[in-house]
Amino acid sequence: MSSAMLDHVIAQVLSLQVRLLACQARLAADTDSEALHDLRIGVRRLRSLLRPLRELPGVEQLEAAAQALGSLTTPLRDREVLAAQLLERRQVAAAQARLAHRTQTFARVAASAELARLLAIVDAFPVFLRAAQRQGLIRRLQQRIDKRLVKQGEQLRQALDDPAHDRHRLRLLIKRERYGAEAYPQLRHCNLRQQKALKRAQGDLGDWHDLLQWLLQAEQQSDLVPCVSHWRAQLAIAEQRADATLDELQRQLAQR
Repeated sequence: MSSAMLDHVIAQVLSLQVRLLACQARLAADTDSEALHDLRIGVRRLRSLLRPLRELPGVEQLEAAAQALGSLTTPLRDREVLAAQLLERRQVAAAQARLAHRTQTFARVAASAELARLLAIVDAFPVFLRAAQRQGLIRRLQQRIDKRLVKQGEQLRQALDDPAHDRHRLRLLIKRERYGAEAYPQLRHCNLRQQKALKRAQGDLGDWHDLLQWLLQAEQQSDLVPCVSHWRAQLAIAEQRADATLDELQRQLAQR
């Protein structure tokens, strides 16, 4: 069983490697506006695949490289999302200011040391795993992953049960639960209804988080001020929607 699970992990790594290389090429050529977003999704899925594999050879280095690329790209993606919102609010000059030099920004990410390091480690990672398997270092892999995912799910349920829950922490835990279940579908940690509830909760908390961040930025960036009253009203709505979605998620996960 460990051998079959290892085959699954390696197949996922190779698939993500192809995806990351394609995103790098798209960024270098500035072919489309979703290249950065898709790169970040690929990195997120890689980290979700790795999280239950901690202590295996090469995992720590690969996780560190993925985290470094995430840190590099987070402010760039946040700026893209804000620019799209500003265009929606017809604040064209403010949006264009945040989209200026996009081609150069994309090219810098494509040529960055962070992305190069991640791709180099991803390329070598399957070899590390096969060597570890030959040396008998990978045993009971499926049980190990299953145990980690069970613990992850329990952390989320406990956080949802807490009346004073922190939406920021819940957003992180929901992402981990959703992408962990997607990385290892054969372990069946979430049924289809639960997966949909996780996705909906992640989206609603993401909308709430964006509004909160924009309001904080508006305190320092004067060209955002025209949007403040709208964002405040939307924040109140987003909080109510997120809380209702979290209640539904709590009900769904209680059925496990």
